[in-house]
Amino acid sequence: MIKIGITGSLASGKTTASKFLSNKRGPLFSADKTVKDLYGKASFRSLISKKFNIKNDNQIKKNLKKLIFNNINNLKKLEKIIHPLVRKKMKHFTNKYKNKKTLFYEIPLLVESKLMKYFNVIIFIKSKKKIRFKRFKLKQGDKKLFNLLDSKQFDDKKKVKFCDYVVVNDKNIIILKKKLKAIIVNYE
Repeated sequence: MIKIGITGSLASGKTTASKFLSNKRGPLFSADKTVKDLYGKASFRSLISKKFNIKNDNQIKKNLKKLIFNNINNLKKLEKIIHPLVRKKMKHFTNKYKNKKTLFYEIPLLVESKLMKYFNVIIFIKSKKKIRFKRFKLKQGDKKLFNLLDSKQFDDKKKVKFCDYVVVNDKNIIILKKKLKAIIVNYE
């Protein structure tokens, strides 16, 4: 089994790259989708509400955003709850698909979380900050949140050292797919 990790900075194009790479090649684990699924569960929202003393868990993300902006330590507190749950889901995914030839993992904080040893190949999706912010804004993100989340990630130069491939995604989807195809052909 080949485990391929896809990482990159905020709004660099990881999801697009991951979907393209995994399409008809193998199952895809998405850390972001796992987190989204967690927020969809009443038990998780209840846990977060208790830990952060949030009264209305229907607007939990909005309330958490305020708490994080008021005190960055709240983000660390939140990560200590979420990251182990994501890792548990990732381990379950790996066991579930252990007989597949290739598995794909989209993990934004792969390097920051020191998960490199779990992958045979790591692909870094790189994009200029200005372009990433533009993409982030298209998804209803604001500058303050972008800067906060972006500051939590390692600098590209530091991440690149741990990756087997670097794919620059500053043009269009056709060019991105062409670059990814040149890599994935080595593992088909």
